[in-house]
Amino acid sequence: MQISSAPHDARPAAASAYRERLSPSLKILAGAAIVAPMVSLVFVRYDAFVALGLGVAAAVALIAALVLSAPRVVVAAGELRAGRAHIDVALLGEPLALTGDEARAARGQRLDARGWYLIRGGIDGIVLVENTDPDDPITSWTISSRTPDRLAAAIRRAQGR
Repeated sequence: MQISSAPHDARPAAASAYRERLSPSLKILAGAAIVAPMVSLVFVRYDAFVALGLGVAAAVALIAALVLSAPRVVVAAGELRAGRAHIDVALLGEPLALTGDEARAARGQRLDARGWYLIRGGIDGIVLVENTDPDDPITSWTISSRTPDRLAAAIRRAQGR
């Protein structure tokens, strides 16, 4: 049995943890719920009760699929995860939290063609952070967030700034 004498990290993991699911807006979920009467109308000729059940089941399944497939943004253990992509926070520059017109411009006319993006419609906030890794062709990360100030702060905490 070998005992390690390396010091343990005194910071709790939850202190720098940030988690957000970029779930669809209520407008999109309400639009998905419209599938219920459509499916019901298709099967109403056979049996009204079955048609109603199938319509509700189809709407619930579609809404569940939209919510469960929504990407997550996580800052934990020195790493930023946005959807399926991840990067060590030590390779990132200073995060910039943007809302309103600034966020709209960052998503549109000022969008970096060499950057990586996780942009979701219906979510106003954006966090823009430079990728400082000289070997990576991706120059920046642009991530949608409902709380961009909290995401930027979590990245800073994970970087030790």
